[in-house]
Amino acid sequence: MTNNTYRYFIELAYKGTNYHGWQIQPNAITVQADLNNALKILSKENIETIGCGRTDTGVHASQFYAHFDSIAETEEIKLWIRKLNSILKNNIFIIDIHAVHSNAHARFDATSRSYSYYIAKHKAIFQRDLMWYTPIALDVNYLNSLSEILKSTRKFESFSKTGVEYSTFECDIKEAIWKEHEHSYEFTITANRFLRGMVRAIVGTLYEFNKMQLPASMLVDIISSADRSKAGHAAPPQGLFLEQITYPYLSKLSQSPFQL
Repeated sequence: MTNNTYRYFIELAYKGTNYHGWQIQPNAITVQADLNNALKILSKENIETIGCGRTDTGVHASQFYAHFDSIAETEEIKLWIRKLNSILKNNIFIIDIHAVHSNAHARFDATSRSYSYYIAKHKAIFQRDLMWYTPIALDVNYLNSLSEILKSTRKFESFSKTGVEYSTFECDIKEAIWKEHEHSYEFTITANRFLRGMVRAIVGTLYEFNKMQLPASMLVDIISSADRSKAGHAAPPQGLFLEQITYPYLSKLSQSPFQL
């Protein structure tokens, strides 16, 4: 960033059903590509965003941050919100744009991320892109007892997509809780970082434990194995939402208006 530019965090929400995830890919429609294009049209600058992470095909975000640099000053930037929402497709919404310090980084500065996974109790004909339907009842108390094991765990290689290299498989899970609602179940998990495919792998594994009422000791064995093949199948993408990202220098007075 030069002395003539300013750094901003753009806060957005998106429905990921028709996207091949957040990150730009060749010959694929992605959220980042659409956002970059809209920013370039509006600003007449060659703006490139850097996201707080990446979501897979079909995964949604009710709160997502990306940073970018622009010569536009804060007063002008605030006017971009309405204009960007006019340019962008209906499945992306700009919530706000925040002025931040020159070295702020949407990915590396995040101190925690929260995901929620939604499972419908009945055939979700109106929300089939937003929930996973399963006819099997979930025992929330049992699932929460398994979640306590996750909170005491540090290494999550068994729940990471294979073929992805990491400097460490360690994650610090601060919250992992299941809730039952009238028509759905909700699993919320918060950590300092997540591995690729980790949340869907956890949900799919715990779902299989619930289905077969397996002993908790088997989950401990799966974690200890550091072997993805020992864990369950990944839950489908449509039920997963990235719902909150926190930064030490960015205060949030309210939650995203798009949480289920």
